[in-house]
Amino acid sequence: MADIQSQVPLLSPGDHLTWEEFELRWQAMPELKFAELIGGKVYMPSPLSVFHGGTSAEVMAWLGYYASRTPGTSIVNQATTRMFEDAPQPDAALYIAEGYGGQTRIQGLYLTGAPEMIVETCLSSAVYDLHEKKDLYEATGVLEYVAVLLHEREIRWHRLDGGVYRLHSAGADGIFRASVFPGLWLNGPALLGRDLPKLLATVEEGTASPEHTEFSKKLAARRRE
Repeated sequence: MADIQSQVPLLSPGDHLTWEEFELRWQAMPELKFAELIGGKVYMPSPLSVFHGGTSAEVMAWLGYYASRTPGTSIVNQATTRMFEDAPQPDAALYIAEGYGGQTRIQGLYLTGAPEMIVETCLSSAVYDLHEKKDLYEATGVLEYVAVLLHEREIRWHRLDGGVYRLHSAGADGIFRASVFPGLWLNGPALLGRDLPKLLATVEEGTASPEHTEFSKKLAARRRE
């Protein structure tokens, strides 16, 4: 590793690199835990605040509960994902496994392709999660992209429609209902209010719904095929 470090330039924010250059430089920096390649440009965010980390943890709990009730789905947290020639690290992603007809593949160490759903916890609407990364997710075919805005205390649920993201609203009860994952219900006020019991109770109700039962049967049938 010392030989690699002596020969390979280190990653720096703002570098314009190919995927191969990005991966090589990252491998030479084993202490680096978070770096993204978006539009060929390197982004290296600051350490996460407790507010960002806490909300992200509750998002993972929400997605994890759903995945535990839905065989054929999987979750990842801040995993480098190859999309075209870029490599974002989404805060959370829920995807249909390859053997069940999903959009992604595991190639080497990385998830490759567009997970069916990505969730990012954002400090505000000004961050690149809602600009460069949103454009990348849209172009690669992430079917539902959820951005949780901490400063604005807002959830923006984007749904891919004809290749373009359109905002999807919560119901009158404040609950967002996923399209690609039937029964994945998000209690918006509970997430923004950091009410984990209510958050999980809502997704428990969703996974007990007839539409979730039907979706689970479809996934099982794909696996048999």
